[in-house]
Amino acid sequence: MANTVVHKHDKAAMSGWLNGLLGVIIFSGSLPATRIAVQDIDPFFLTFSRASIAGALALMLICGFREKCPSLRHIVSLIVVSLGVVVGFPLLTAMALQHVTSAHSIVFLGLLPLATALFGLIRGGERPRLAFWIFSIIGSLLVVGFALSQNVAVSLTGDVLMLAAVVVCGLGYAEGAKLSRQLGGWQVISWSLIVSLPFTLAASFVTLPESVSQISTSAWLALGYVSLFSMLIGFIFWYKGLASGGIAAVGQLQLLQPFFGLGLSASLLNEAVSPLMIAITLGVILCVVGSRKFAR
Repeated sequence: MANTVVHKHDKAAMSGWLNGLLGVIIFSGSLPATRIAVQDIDPFFLTFSRASIAGALALMLICGFREKCPSLRHIVSLIVVSLGVVVGFPLLTAMALQHVTSAHSIVFLGLLPLATALFGLIRGGERPRLAFWIFSIIGSLLVVGFALSQNVAVSLTGDVLMLAAVVVCGLGYAEGAKLSRQLGGWQVISWSLIVSLPFTLAASFVTLPESVSQISTSAWLALGYVSLFSMLIGFIFWYKGLASGGIAAVGQLQLLQPFFGLGLSASLLNEAVSPLMIAITLGVILCVVGSRKFAR
């Protein structure tokens, strides 16, 4: 009987890590795509339009599968998720990317595992061991040290916006993962998008550019990516992974996101990726090995 329980636990953990990894791979294209989009699209319109497009798709999914409406006790959590990952993170990163490159902003995502784990402790009731926090803090310090070493390249405005984005995103991840255990992963992000849809749709019309003819094809494609993949499909895998594998444990996979993102920035945007960036990113990634072992 004990072996059966352990086997089920290991299977759930492996499923969580696989789903989480798929989510991270999808999310790794978010900042490069946002960087492309904000070159022609106002960050406010970009934020609200991507949420509106994803919200409309989510509404079709919910209606198509005839999902029951969430109870009143779930509404507050759905609002928190909406404020964190539907509006907060996309808007703050879009604003930040007007001041910093996507390669620079991506490295800040190394702070997301720590933020997610902290909110997993507060909102999810998880209790990782001391060694877990040591590895997570080391990874975060590497990221902060890199940001402080950039001298002239640093934009205080851009960096503050990215740090704020990390905080609200960590809260949205942890709250969504907690709620996914009750509603399901794709249902949580779908209902969060639907809850915010009246606001984001109205805001999209308010912030609509006077002329869309000057928006390039690449910017429209970037908007399509962040709407479909970053705002909806990625979260289906991510919340499922966090819920089944543990918020703190699977959250450490976000340390891989800078690695994937830097590669995309270099290949798609021709942005310079310095040896220091690569070294810091690899150092941060190595921290996931130690933190994973002590996450439970």
